[in-house]
Amino acid sequence: MSRTIRLSSSLLRTAAVAGVAALTLTACGSGSGSDSASSGSGEVKVGLITKTDTNPFFVKMKEGAEKAAKAEGVKLMTAAGKFDGDNAGQVTAIENMVAAGVKGILITPSDSKAIVPAIEKAKAKGVLVIALDTPTEPESAVDALFATDNLKAGELIGEYAKAAMAGKSAKIATLDLAPGVSVGVQRHNGFLKGFGIEEGDPSVVCSQDTGGDQAKGQTAMENCLQKEPDINVVYTINEPAALGAYTALKAKGREKDVLIVSVDGGCTGTKAVKDGTIAATSQQYPLKMASEGVKAVVTYAKDGKKASGYTDTGVTLITDKAQDGVDSKDTAYGLENCWG
Repeated sequence: MSRTIRLSSSLLRTAAVAGVAALTLTACGSGSGSDSASSGSGEVKVGLITKTDTNPFFVKMKEGAEKAAKAEGVKLMTAAGKFDGDNAGQVTAIENMVAAGVKGILITPSDSKAIVPAIEKAKAKGVLVIALDTPTEPESAVDALFATDNLKAGELIGEYAKAAMAGKSAKIATLDLAPGVSVGVQRHNGFLKGFGIEEGDPSVVCSQDTGGDQAKGQTAMENCLQKEPDINVVYTINEPAALGAYTALKAKGREKDVLIVSVDGGCTGTKAVKDGTIAATSQQYPLKMASEGVKAVVTYAKDGKKASGYTDTGVTLITDKAQDGVDSKDTAYGLENCWG
């Protein structure tokens, strides 16, 4: 949506002499658009496309990109899907940004496979494309990936959960993301690896998709409790899903005897670790992903050097109940480095 301002011809002539440019904010894809600097001839433009513009993780990612764009003196265009999984919205955003003349696009793919053809078209036009947080399938579809090692993030909380159970028989519920999203698959597989089990192990008594949403996390947990009331370990794709699971468990009077572990490290989630709602979480750093991505596009614009391969932006297990043999930091550290 754009807003048109009508000016008299004399005012228009004055504006033209003064070199004043009108700034229009437009919807880019299905999300919102914003500019980090006024446009100018030859100015470097960088695009950022996130899965949504409401999840605190992506809000912080956008803040990181805006700060880096301002520091580098480049123009930032942003867009987001209407929901996690809105591939069509992201495809439209890519097309709009390429048409607007961006030098590079940073994207958190909603569908790791379905987005690839749109990425390939952008690259064919000389646009540098960097995936943030979520790898494409194949990973080589983009020029570079700046992300958490999501397999490691899952592995850390799996190791933690195994140690915290101290040999007790586990009945595990996994509250996952959605089919076709690599970040969800990697975290899930990492958790199983860390716990020392494989897919199909009988200790996993229930698996439900949540889309990373709190309300859906609550519903998923309710469904799992109906299927197996004695669940004692809950893995969740992220902290909103974990908080939804906690609500369902509390309604059944089970909140104190079920171990919940998660991934993200947002401020709300880290506070939930501090108050004991979540036992542990793997903290990642979205601001760093975005800021490093912007810098990579600027480097490409200046000297043609393309970022390549995978850059690990770090992950830390956060808990106040450390377990022997599992590296972790406490919630004081987590709160100093959280986001959202």
